[in-house]
Amino acid sequence: MRGSVPNERMTGTQRRAQLLDVGRSVFAERGYDGASIEEIADRAGVSKPVVYEHFGGKEGLYAVVVDREMSRLLDSMVASLSGRHPRVLLEQAAMALLQYVEEHSDGFTILIRESPVASTTGNFVSLIHDVVDKLEPIVANMLKSRGFDPKLSPIYANALAGMVVLTGQWWLDARKPKREVVAAHLVNLAWNGLAGLDPKPVLRTQRRSRS
Repeated sequence: MRGSVPNERMTGTQRRAQLLDVGRSVFAERGYDGASIEEIADRAGVSKPVVYEHFGGKEGLYAVVVDREMSRLLDSMVASLSGRHPRVLLEQAAMALLQYVEEHSDGFTILIRESPVASTTGNFVSLIHDVVDKLEPIVANMLKSRGFDPKLSPIYANALAGMVVLTGQWWLDARKPKREVVAAHLVNLAWNGLAGLDPKPVLRTQRRSRS
């Protein structure tokens, strides 16, 4: 019996997008090894050859799903960076990642797994590296403005990216407290350090929106 998606006539572009959405759900639920072309085709309401025609097989479909989710996450983070103060930029980056976790849980679930296929992208380590690439110029400018050597930016960018992504991984299951609270505490640690933690941190961007 076919899945709940009707086998209606679609353009090639529409069918490909549908298969990507269905594939993302199945990979998130089953993992790469547990997912099958049969189940993906069944949920999409098509025959297996249709999936092979678009992606060549499970590995090809998985690679495109991962690339799409990675681009979606990184694009949302870049688009969110509109402030000038480094603390505001850090807040915006943390909020963008947590919003992606909340709204695209299947995609983040796939990204934080180790890649089961031969690829330089699409695993937890490459996710952190890509986030570092976005954060490093910001961190370098911050260090330079405060009189520090900007060549040290890879150290701080990797530390910040690891902290934010790992917290996002934890929050994927916890979902408490709210993302604004989680982001505020992330920035509290990153900006103030353990020695200067604010007992009740609030995002600067959130504070302005309430005033």
